[in-house]
Amino acid sequence: QVQLVESGGGLEQPGGSLRLSCAASGVITNIETMAWYRQAPGNQRRLVARISRRGSTTYEPSVKGRFTVSRDNAKNTMDVQMNSLKPEDTAVYYCNADIWSADKGVFTQYWGQGTQVTVSS
Repeated sequence: QVQLVESGGGLEQPGGSLRLSCAASGVITNIETMAWYRQAPGNQRRLVARISRRGSTTYEPSVKGRFTVSRDNAKNTMDVQMNSLKPEDTAVYYCNADIWSADKGVFTQYWGQGTQVTVSS
């Protein structure tokens, strides 16, 4: 059973910083793309940042230059450092990963349970 668990959310003031972490556990052979999505109330879930196994990154334009995504392939973890936070960054942030498990024999997409980030003074 593969699980993704996020941590690090909370309340921060505008201009502040937060760091979110995602840890994958279970029967894992390989993790290809990992990503952070976010969903604000009344909105669709949207991609924030994506990182390939080789470290290639993609960012949603509104976070480029403020957010930095990274991963540790040996530990099956991914982080996002969020700086210069704005009220519009307020959302539930979800970890997403494409994982190959030997017991399934295919890549399967997994989601974490989400962690709340609130940016407010």
